[in-house]
Amino acid sequence: MATIREHLLHIHGLPIIHSESYVCGLPPKHRFQMGKFRGVFNRLVRDKVIEPRQQVLEPSQISKELAGLAHSKEYVDRFFSGDTSADEQRRTGFKWTHGLCSRVRFECGGTLLAAMVCLERGLAASTGGGTHHAGPDYGSGYCLLNDLSITSSVLLSLGLVRRVLIVDLDVHQGDGTALMFNNNPSVFTFSMHCQSNFPFRKQPSDLDIGLADHVGDAEYLSTLEDALPSLLDQVRPDLVLYDAGVDPHVDDDLGKLDLTDDGLYQRDEYVLGTCVRRGVPVCSVIGGGYHKDLDILSARHSIVHRAATKVWARK
Repeated sequence: MATIREHLLHIHGLPIIHSESYVCGLPPKHRFQMGKFRGVFNRLVRDKVIEPRQQVLEPSQISKELAGLAHSKEYVDRFFSGDTSADEQRRTGFKWTHGLCSRVRFECGGTLLAAMVCLERGLAASTGGGTHHAGPDYGSGYCLLNDLSITSSVLLSLGLVRRVLIVDLDVHQGDGTALMFNNNPSVFTFSMHCQSNFPFRKQPSDLDIGLADHVGDAEYLSTLEDALPSLLDQVRPDLVLYDAGVDPHVDDDLGKLDLTDDGLYQRDEYVLGTCVRRGVPVCSVIGGGYHKDLDILSARHSIVHRAATKVWARK
């Protein structure tokens, strides 16, 4: 943590964790918008939401050893070396490349850095992360390594936290995270998602709230506000990892819920603000979001950073 404190000496304002290495090449017309990670950052800079020289920290790649605290050693070895099978790769939605492996390692490193920074500053936000479908020995649904699970496992192993609460508001259930921490009292997994959506075989989280199709802003926010305060009282976490997926949006290509931009903003401000007011360190990752227009998607993913900036200003 001493090294983290040294890096934070030049950081003023909300800490933003970003790397251009979050991006790698994909085949043309691939459904996953890889450019969104760069697009989020550029939109935040263009709109003067962040000042890069004063707010941005760059992560390093996650190591095999740290990834292996959450995933099986065999899977980590196969993934890092490119030895996953064609069927395994098909399940992830990606064909393995050196570039893909590299970006995944940077993204996981970014979530870990964001969590360590928020333990010092109370709040931090990455421009990537939220790979909650990856399980102990497999990748799935555009998720190769589970950054939320790796981050939780590393911080617990270092003794920097005793209890972690994962608040997963992606439209898809965080099945990989739930499986990895099944019966682990040190990590409480909370997923609020569209019940009829992927994954169709869900893993039990510590708390699952499965919403009906086409739930809109008012019902969604009311349900969240009923759940989060009591969870914080019950779990008493040392850290909250917040997956702020934007795929609950009404215009998301894979969503099935009906949230608006304003609904997402209210959601993010509520989660982050509630944690900060209670003195619980919280960091956000961007989670899932799917739209053919990269500019629209990038702007939508930047909502959580705008909400975090407002929460930071009130600290």
